[in-house]
Amino acid sequence: MSRLHPTANVRHAKPPARRLRVARAAAGALLLVAAASAQETAGAPALPAGYAGSQACQVCHEDIFKAFQKNPHQLVETDRKRGWENRACESCHGPGAKHAESVSAADIRQPAKLAAAEADRICLTCHQNQPTHAGRIDSSHAKNQVSCVACHAIHKNGPNGLVPHGAAAVNAQCAGCHTDVWSSFNRPYKHRLPEGAMSCVDCHNPHGSALPGMFQTARANEPGCFNCHGDKAGPFVFEHAPVRLEGCTACHEPHGSANPRMLTRHEVRFVCLECHANIPAPAPANASLGSIPPAFHDLRSPRFQNCTICHQKVHGSWVDRELLK
Repeated sequence: MSRLHPTANVRHAKPPARRLRVARAAAGALLLVAAASAQETAGAPALPAGYAGSQACQVCHEDIFKAFQKNPHQLVETDRKRGWENRACESCHGPGAKHAESVSAADIRQPAKLAAAEADRICLTCHQNQPTHAGRIDSSHAKNQVSCVACHAIHKNGPNGLVPHGAAAVNAQCAGCHTDVWSSFNRPYKHRLPEGAMSCVDCHNPHGSALPGMFQTARANEPGCFNCHGDKAGPFVFEHAPVRLEGCTACHEPHGSANPRMLTRHEVRFVCLECHANIPAPAPANASLGSIPPAFHDLRSPRFQNCTICHQKVHGSWVDRELLK
């Protein structure tokens, strides 16, 4: 009886790394051939050099490919005007022929693993001139290295879009990073975000805005607060300067406050005195009109300790310069 070499079974049990690389390369070549034949059968134009086509991606990434069919980005696959017909995957991931041959992750571009600026550059190739994304480059998210793919699930969500749209889901996503802001909504006076009646994007544009804090705008360039509080917007004949120059946050804490009406101070007079505390009398003869005691507005008297009892139109008035009515 002949004896078998002691390493014979070992060689057949585990092929060396070189054989695996050859097998993978052969499989990749078959993928390219299959994709090319599918292109010819469908009568689609030939692929540029270095590109494998979406059909080659489907062979290995079938779950992602099927989810992508219900995705808004599927339009890239079918719209000839965009220049990526039958190559939607490669519009973001780059040419995939080399990756299909080597089956190596190093040979394909993965936006989720790129620096935020590089990932954004890929998205802005198509989205830069859209109105909703016009402020993306100057937004706080971009400056803090928060990329588009940090919020948008490019392959998921199916017909629901790239981000959740329900108020509760939007708030949960934003609260994942802005935990300090979300905790403000536990205060007694707040906008009704925890109840799901509003969402963060009702006031903020996550893609960027011309206003500080990425505020949504109303009437072209006014704060988005006026979308709901239109009666405070005017235009008034007699304006209260902080409303026009500083905005609502000069007196209110929009995310939540321990004070009624979400004021920045616990008493109305203290809010007013931040601006009106040291206004002297215009002349000795009119000293009674000043706000420094013992002038007419003597704050030591309880009747002058709530400014809005008399000055009711603090956001602006159509008839009274002193905002009395």
